[in-house]
Amino acid sequence: MICSFAACSGNNSDTSGSSTAASQTEASQTDSASDTGTSSDSSTSSSEADSDDASQASAASAVSGETVSAEYTPNTNGKLETTDLFSKRDLLQTPDLSGAKTITASDNKTETITEEGTYIISGTASNFTVRVEADSNAKVQLVLDGLSVTNDSTPVIYVVSADKCFVTTNGNESTLSVTGKFETDGDTNTDAVIFAKDDLVLNGTGTLNITSSQGNGIAAKDDLKITGGTYKITSGGDSIEVKDSLSICGGTFGINSSKDGIQCKNSDDESKGSVLIAGGTFTITAANDAIQAATVCQIDGGTFNITGAEGIEATYVQINDGELTISASGDGINAGQKTNYSTPTVEFNGGTTKITMGQGDTDAVDANGDIYVNGGTIDITATVSSFDYDGNAEYNGGTIIINGSQVDSIPQSMMGGGGMGGRMDNMNR
Repeated sequence: MICSFAACSGNNSDTSGSSTAASQTEASQTDSASDTGTSSDSSTSSSEADSDDASQASAASAVSGETVSAEYTPNTNGKLETTDLFSKRDLLQTPDLSGAKTITASDNKTETITEEGTYIISGTASNFTVRVEADSNAKVQLVLDGLSVTNDSTPVIYVVSADKCFVTTNGNESTLSVTGKFETDGDTNTDAVIFAKDDLVLNGTGTLNITSSQGNGIAAKDDLKITGGTYKITSGGDSIEVKDSLSICGGTFGINSSKDGIQCKNSDDESKGSVLIAGGTFTITAANDAIQAATVCQIDGGTFNITGAEGIEATYVQINDGELTISASGDGINAGQKTNYSTPTVEFNGGTTKITMGQGDTDAVDANGDIYVNGGTIDITATVSSFDYDGNAEYNGGTIIINGSQVDSIPQSMMGGGGMGGRMDNMNR
């Protein structure tokens, strides 16, 4: 297992938790350094960062008697660099409540947070917004404690500025909804129930229900990391929309989207827009793509049951581990030239991938470039095409099953699994 959870009782410090992981971008390297004390250009010193993490864990132990932390082990053979991605505080699921301030939601109110610290938010209200507008060095943790808010046109949580904002579910259930069309905030299109312009971390031991009738569920304009919690998201737009990078190592996700289930792209920088999933349970139903990344979509673990026009789409799709069940009406897995990051590629190294395709002009695995099967099990049910590629195809290991029949090569389109389909594929090769 690459991602798991550990409970530490008594006075165990934060050093007992795992902090090994990866940095996909320079921004995430800087963030991890500021939280864990590794060297970088961060304005937060190493000693201050270590103290911050240690006090977070020890105080949580003192308050609850037990800390719960996700554990992440990096994949050093993946397409994405995976060292120091998650800080210890990112992985900690039980927040430090000593010295926390309390906020009670009330109707027609914006609660503005300008100082670093931990804030427990509870209550039931309409048109209530928590606005975080803190210093660029500030870490702000919002602990949702049975919060229930329904807004007409503004985010429930709006992170304008901070070094990092944590949104933590505290062992119970919170419900956040926006029923109408989102208003703009100056030049900012605040189009999600949770909207963050800086780094965002979601964790905790509770459940967060999000409904966005005409917009996105969660939008992060920098990096988003999710290490725990249960999320039930229904959205008229994308359920989770990220600009720079999305990294998930735990959590349970129930997503129903009228657009993309998970999307990560940066129109301003073609080197960004990656998705890394190393653990968690995902049930995704999407009208468009279930999971879309502009550069790399790397799956290192997790259990997936996803349905969409396309299952997974990116410039480079790498499946290293996990249990994936994909139902698609277009392409099951699609590598297209979404950016100039690399040649479009689909690479299988491990795990079990089961793809069931709909009728029509569909491909279970489609690459506008190359396909590599190095390991794992790929089980495809397709009436027309199992594999389609414009470049090279290499079968170096693993198991490929097409319509119930195991094959010993990667066919080129029109694979029916034996019979005429099998003979046509051999002729095409």
